[in-house]
Amino acid sequence: MPLSFTRYRLSEDRLFCEKGFLNIRADEVLLYRVRDLQLNMSLGQRIFGVGTICVVSSDKSVPHLDLKNVKHPREVKELIHKNVEAAKDKRRMRTTEIMGDAADFHDLDNDGIDDDLE
Repeated sequence: MPLSFTRYRLSEDRLFCEKGFLNIRADEVLLYRVRDLQLNMSLGQRIFGVGTICVVSSDKSVPHLDLKNVKHPREVKELIHKNVEAAKDKRRMRTTEIMGDAADFHDLDNDGIDDDLE
């Protein structure tokens, strides 16, 4: 595999990506905004034991972040997933996900409960 000047870091509430050698570009995604994780492994990546983790988020500046050629991709994806769940629990983000999309959520009396469920 070719050398890469890309580094990924995971904190309890953010995922960081730094690219470049002389000129560095740094992006970050807040974990509570992550909507989906996907693992892709081409034949070449499988031979070398790496994979690409695709992070889809509701972040405006980084809606899609590919973590390319990550070692132990299944374990890393699971680690990110656990941190995403913890970040959402910490911010109490579960209610809207359980209710469905915001377009399907009707709360005319502002009690936080979908009026269709009352």
